[in-house]
Amino acid sequence: MSQNQQITSTLEPVAGNGLLHRRLFLTGGAATLGAGALGLLTARHVTAAPPPEVPEWMKAPGAPLSGYGRRSRFEAGVQRYVATPAAGTTGAGASRTPLERLNGMITPNALHFERHHSGIPDIDPEQHRLLIHGLVERPLVFSMDALHRYPMVSRIQFLECSGNSRTIIAAAPQSGTCGQLHGLLSCSEWTGIPLGVLLEEAGVDPQGRWLLMEGADAAAMTRSVPLAKAMDDALLAIYQNGEALRPEQGYPVRLFLPGWEGNISVKWLRRIAVTREPTMTRDETSKYTDLLPDGRSLMFTFEMGVKSVITSPSPGLAMQGPGLYEISGLAWSGAGRIRRVEISADGGESWAEAALTEPVLSKALTRFRLPWRWDGGSAVIMSRAVDETGTVQPTREALIAEKGTRFAYHINGIEGWQVAANNEVTNVHV
Repeated sequence: MSQNQQITSTLEPVAGNGLLHRRLFLTGGAATLGAGALGLLTARHVTAAPPPEVPEWMKAPGAPLSGYGRRSRFEAGVQRYVATPAAGTTGAGASRTPLERLNGMITPNALHFERHHSGIPDIDPEQHRLLIHGLVERPLVFSMDALHRYPMVSRIQFLECSGNSRTIIAAAPQSGTCGQLHGLLSCSEWTGIPLGVLLEEAGVDPQGRWLLMEGADAAAMTRSVPLAKAMDDALLAIYQNGEALRPEQGYPVRLFLPGWEGNISVKWLRRIAVTREPTMTRDETSKYTDLLPDGRSLMFTFEMGVKSVITSPSPGLAMQGPGLYEISGLAWSGAGRIRRVEISADGGESWAEAALTEPVLSKALTRFRLPWRWDGGSAVIMSRAVDETGTVQPTREALIAEKGTRFAYHINGIEGWQVAANNEVTNVHV
C-alpha cells in the first residue's frame, strides 16, 4: 500500500459524524504515515507568510538561573478551580484540576486537586511521628528519619475524590469546564514504603482484620481500612512526582490506596491502629456512604468505577471552525488497566475505538486519542471506557436506574459535550 493509500484509508470515517481511524495515533502511526496525514490536522494553523523578524527575546540574555523552577508567565492562567468554602467552614473544601488545560497522564504537583476537612496543617517533619499500635505484637513509633531509611517503591496511579462528577446526575446539565465538573481527579508518581512492610514488622495479631487511619490535621480525619488492602498494595507515600509531598497532599507522609476513593488515602498520617472490626468513625458514617433509593446506605464501597471523560474538545475550549481535530481524553479504573475506549460523535448512535497512549498502567490515568473531521454542524461527542475486567462505563440513564439521584459518590456515568455550529462546546446529558 502506498503512502497516499495509507493516508486515505486512515482518514476514512469509521463511525458516524466524521470519526476517523485511530491508526493515526497508534504507536508508530505518525512515522508510518509521515507528514501527509499529520499535515492535514495542522494545516489551518500553518501559513505561507515569510518568517518573522528577530523577536525581542532574541536580542538580549534571558533570565538567570533559579533555585526552584517556575512556569512561563504565559501559562499563569492555568490554575486549579478553587471552591469558596461555606460560611463557618474555613479550611474545608476542594480545588479541582484543570483537566482541559493539561495533556499526557501525569498531573503537575501544583495542579493536583485538593480536598481538606479543616485546612492544611503546617507540620514540622522533625517533630512528626507515626504510631502503629492496637492488635500488634510490637507497637512501633516512627520518626520521618526512620521512615526514610526503608526501601521505597514508585508507582504511577490516579487519585479521585469519591464525590467527583456529581453534576452528571443533576436534573439539568450544569455549566462549567471539564475541570470544574470532573477535576477532583489527578495522577502522579507516588514514592514511598509498602505499608505491609511496617505491619509485618509490628506483627499483626491474627484477630486483626481492619486498620484505623488517623491524620494530623485539625479534623483528625479518620477512616477504617481492611487489612487485606493494606497488605496488598497500600503505600505510605513520602514523595510525589519526584519531590517531597506538598503540604496540601499530606506532607510529610500520607496513606495512598491505589484505585480507592480519595478520602480514604488519609493525609498527614500519624496513627495506625489494628482492630478487629471497622471503627465506624464520623468520616465513614456521616458521609462517604452511598445512599440508595430506598433510604438505605451502602458503606465501604471503596473502589472507584471504570470511567472516562473527553478533555478536548470540551467546555471552555472553543472550536476553530470546520476541519480535522484530535478528540482526546482520560480513562481510568480502580479495578486495573483500561482495555479499550470508544468515542461517539453522534450522541451514541455509532462508536469508534480510540488509540490508547502508552504506557497503559494499572489504576492510572490513560490518555486516549482519535482523529475527527468536524463538518461544522451540531455534534454530541462522548466516550466510554472498558477496563481489564470487562466492566463497561455505564450510561447516565443506567447509573440513575441503579442508584437513583440521591447518592453523591462513585458517579461514573458517561458525560456528553455538545459541539455547536457557533464553535462553542457545552455540557449535555446523554
